[in-house]
This record gives sequence, structure tokens and C-alpha cells, in this order.
Amino acid sequence: MNLRLSTLILPTRRWAEGGRAVWQRAEELGFHAAYTYDHLSWRTFRDGPWFGALPTLTAAATATDRLRLGTMVTSPNFRHPVTLAKELITLDDISGGRITLGIGAGGNGFDATALGQEPWTPRERADRLAEFVPLLDRLLTEDAVTEPGTFYSAHEARNIPGCAQRPRLPFAVAATGPRGLLLAARHGQAWLTTGDPKLYENGTPEQSREALAIQGEKLEKACAEVGRDVSEMDRILLHGFTPDRNAPLESLDAFVDFAGRHQELGFTEIVIHWPVADSIFAADQDVFEQIATEALAQLG
Repeated sequence: MNLRLSTLILPTRRWAEGGRAVWQRAEELGFHAAYTYDHLSWRTFRDGPWFGALPTLTAAATATDRLRLGTMVTSPNFRHPVTLAKELITLDDISGGRITLGIGAGGNGFDATALGQEPWTPRERADRLAEFVPLLDRLLTEDAVTEPGTFYSAHEARNIPGCAQRPRLPFAVAATGPRGLLLAARHGQAWLTTGDPKLYENGTPEQSREALAIQGEKLEKACAEVGRDVSEMDRILLHGFTPDRNAPLESLDAFVDFAGRHQELGFTEIVIHWPVADSIFAADQDVFEQIATEALAQLG
């Protein structure tokens, strides 16, 4: 499968002050998809502008025509499947069937406590995701759902007429552990990873690729366990969190080398962050746009 190139646009710009223009430029550059983070606030951006993901994607859907759009990633930290399903069905309709839902367990960032709760342990996050994803799957594919759950319940929840995409919009499930990979195998149209976080500070690019290869093997085992053909699934790498950091965006050649090595590992889509000055995502805009328009042709 040919590699696809996508971008991630942080929701930091007022729509009338550059927000609309960035999403439209992403489409002009030929990106396969443009995603945004589904957080209430995030890391070093916490004390600056930060807008909601789903309203941003709704606006982007009306400002573009071909670009796929999505979250990267939505989590149970502050979402409930019943209300999320209604919003996603609406967003998929407005976009004309261009939405992908990136979904994962979330972490211990600001979202984890913004509603006044104590942060969940990794096991508690996994428990919730294991209930969240199957219920959301049902809500997006069935007209009416009743499901008493431990963490998330639905009672005669109606979602007519359903998604524009059939049987529902695709899920890209972020996972590295066995439970998450089984969820991806059962419910995902794509598997999403950022690499091995333990290698970010002191690992090497070679160690990172070895870890990603192992993750891919675990995905294959999970698919075999549930009787799924792993070749049916896309494999998405969100760039920026491996030991390479932002180095692949320093030149076209550097990115082609990075992308080619990960394509050899089976990845079908690489997502690069739209440049943000004075941040970990700082990059030269001209080089970024050259990568967007020329890199895939060199990869064949």
C-alpha cells in the first residue's frame, strides 16, 4: 500500500485570525488528512489559546472539500459515548463522510483532572476504554442502543440516521499494550502509535524502529486472536514523539529517509505536526510545505 501523508493542526488559532486559512492550506498542499488534538488543554500550551476539537473540525469541514478530518485522539477522560456519538454523526454528516475518529485511553495530563476527578491509573484507563469503544461502536451503527455498563451506560439512545460513512466512520485506535491492541483488532479500521515513550529521552532512532516493529508484531498477534486479517488495517504513526523528534522535518531528504524506514515497517500513514513557532513543533514552513508536496513522489 502506498504511504499517505497527513498533518496535525493544533487548535490554537482563532478561526478568523488564521484558523480557517491553515486548514484550507492543508487541503491545498494535498495532505491525505488533517487531525487535531482532542484535549481541554495540553502541555506547554495550557496557558494560551486552545479551542475545542469537535467545533474546530466542524468549521474545518465547512471550509474544505476533500481533506479527511479527525481527532488524535479522543479519550474517555472527559467524553461519554452517548453524547460523543451524537456529535460524531453530526460532524460526519456536515463533512460529507470525511471523519476519522482517533481514540485512545488518554493519560494523566490536564484532561484527567479538569472535571474534578482524581486521575485514573493505567489499569483504570484501560478498563474504561475497553467499555467505551464497543459501546461507541454500537451507538454509531445501531438506531437505538440500551446498554447497562460499569462505567458508561446507554438507555434507548437514538442515533438516526447514523453516520454518512457506512456502517460508521472509521476508528483509529491508539494502543501499545495487549488490551488496547485487542480493541484495535476488534473495532479499529486503523492502528495508531507514537512509538515507545520510554525511548523519547534517551533512545536512538534505531531502537525506536525496533520497538515499533515489535508493536506491529503484537498487532498481528491480536488480529490473529480475533480472526482479523491484519492487512485490512491501516497503520498510522504520529511523528514527533520518537527519538528523531523534529529532525525529519529539517529537510526533504531527512523526511524521505525517515518515512521510507517506517514504510518498511508497514506504516501506511505518517502524520506530521503543522509548524508551531517556539514549541517542540517548530519547523521551517517552506521546508514543511516542500515535504508535503514532494516527499511521497520520492517514496514511490
